[in-house]
Amino acid sequence: MEKKSKNSAMIIVLFLIFGIATKQCYCDVVQFIFGDSLSDVGNNMYLTKSLARAALPWYGIDFGDGMPNGRFCNGRTVADIVGDKMGLPRPPAFLDPSIDENVIYQNGLSFASGGGGILNETSSLFIQRFSLYKQIELFKGIQEFMRMKIGTEKANEFFGEAYYVVAMGSNDFINNYLLPVYTDSWSYNGDTFIDYLVTTLEDQLKLLHSMGARKLTFFGLGPMGCIPLQRFLTSSGSCQQSTNKLAQTFNKQSMNLMKDLSSSLPNATFRFGDAYDAFQDLINRPAMHGFNNSHGPCCSLGKIRPTLTCTPLSTLCKDRSQYVFWDEYHPTDKANELIANEIVRKLGLTNTTTNGTTNS
Repeated sequence: MEKKSKNSAMIIVLFLIFGIATKQCYCDVVQFIFGDSLSDVGNNMYLTKSLARAALPWYGIDFGDGMPNGRFCNGRTVADIVGDKMGLPRPPAFLDPSIDENVIYQNGLSFASGGGGILNETSSLFIQRFSLYKQIELFKGIQEFMRMKIGTEKANEFFGEAYYVVAMGSNDFINNYLLPVYTDSWSYNGDTFIDYLVTTLEDQLKLLHSMGARKLTFFGLGPMGCIPLQRFLTSSGSCQQSTNKLAQTFNKQSMNLMKDLSSSLPNATFRFGDAYDAFQDLINRPAMHGFNNSHGPCCSLGKIRPTLTCTPLSTLCKDRSQYVFWDEYHPTDKANELIANEIVRKLGLTNTTTNGTTNS
């Protein structure tokens, strides 16, 4: 009887050990984010010479303690919200000085950088920013670091199980092709520039796959011609349809690229996150979605426009939840939630953890 009790106790101990280990491994599925200011969670805060920084009030006013945190928004990014819906931890900024192997293993990392583009030459006027190639280079360094810390086999499994988000492309148009100060503006026409962009993106995604990325979502572009800055540049204040057409063409080719890569690369599930139509409908019919302004920025310097970024001297709108756009470029937290929900719905994304996570 005593021997039987000891055996039962041992079985229980082994169950607890392996049960906890299994749960720990399952919960350590994280995400790595590559992107621009629509996904930046603080990297540009540490690029002190960059002209693209969300380091001043009123950025972050509706997030955490209300202080600037590097997000180019009053609250959450689309990537924040999609990750929350999937039950994934929010990855901190790569340049956060508190980062170590434990933080990476439990939360992943975000390499997103305001002003970043698919092309290296994009946003060069901002002086400091991480292009997608640079972000991938930084990710390679993190891989080497983690292999040194936790071992090659465990690190390779960790990176292979992770989710990857790439959200890039808008700056390649807004802060490159559409500005005549950049050589790309007069070296290409719309179609040839998009071909150049998508070919470059293909090489970058193949590179990420060779580094272990198997589950990747590429966020498509929204109606760029309807951001407040683009509307301000027209005499009528209406959307620039030519710019929107560029976004739609790029989205179509990018979606086809994801399908091609998923079928041609081993064990790859590369998906296209599309919310263009939902975002356009929000802009066209704001009242139907609980907004009353879809043309101007909530944060502005009175009648002085464009101010490009929100500053402590700026005036905020009375109700931030009523505005689609936070500043001249970026949507508000509430608009980001609508965009994220559309991506989650279209991709059929579900919570990846048993208990889920709650972030605010």
